[in-house]
Amino acid sequence: MDLGITGKTALVMSAGGGLGGAIAMALAREGAKVAVSDRSEEALAQTVAKIRAAGGTASGYVADLGQIDSLDHMVEAVKRDLGAPDILVNNSGGPAPSGAAGVAAQTWRSQFEAMVLSLMHLTDLVLPDMRAKGWGRIVTSTSSGVIAPIANLGVSNTLRAALLGWSKTLANEVAADGVCVNVVLPGRIGTDRIRALDEARAHRESRSLDAIVTQSIATIPVGRYGTPEEYGDTVAFLASERASFINGSVIRVDGGMIPSI
Repeated sequence: MDLGITGKTALVMSAGGGLGGAIAMALAREGAKVAVSDRSEEALAQTVAKIRAAGGTASGYVADLGQIDSLDHMVEAVKRDLGAPDILVNNSGGPAPSGAAGVAAQTWRSQFEAMVLSLMHLTDLVLPDMRAKGWGRIVTSTSSGVIAPIANLGVSNTLRAALLGWSKTLANEVAADGVCVNVVLPGRIGTDRIRALDEARAHRESRSLDAIVTQSIATIPVGRYGTPEEYGDTVAFLASERASFINGSVIRVDGGMIPSI
């Protein structure tokens, strides 16, 4: 299937590895020119090198979602080098594990700016060009915790949930201009982040890592963790011409793990 995004410019945030890196690779395979952004210059270089080695087009841009002012300069650089983004993938790193109670106000504030406000601001930076062209895709990656809160991820569950209401509202506002806005929820995808969370749980519960992973897999009907490539392919489809009638949706990539309908 031709996804119809050859030559489109895609901006992927937090793409130095993990889910963001897999998304960038998937978009590049479909012919998009990928602007890869991350706060780690070394991680960025690795993702860009992988994409180029596979025959794709990619450029790296250092930006920290915790420093909102830096995003304006990054978007201008992307426009100059690759053209105004047709596709934006809002993806941010996760906060440290914690409960919902007893979190310092400054932590809530700083994480809100990095995980929510920065993505809203970034979207506002690229939307005018998308609307003017009559075509655009905005895909925001959150967490399964926005539907079924995950124990000991109180900050993540709370702040990522805000992105659902924002995304749905935005989808209704820009659909008539040819811009589709959707949210993707990863379940247990085999990334360094998930391994770190599993290790933290094993330490907290004085159990082995293998026991934690086995218990987690037992909650997934397909019987395994997902792969970053599977997640990246899903986002690439939502970012494509073929997904032009999918708007304001929340797509689960979880192997059936989330128990609700």
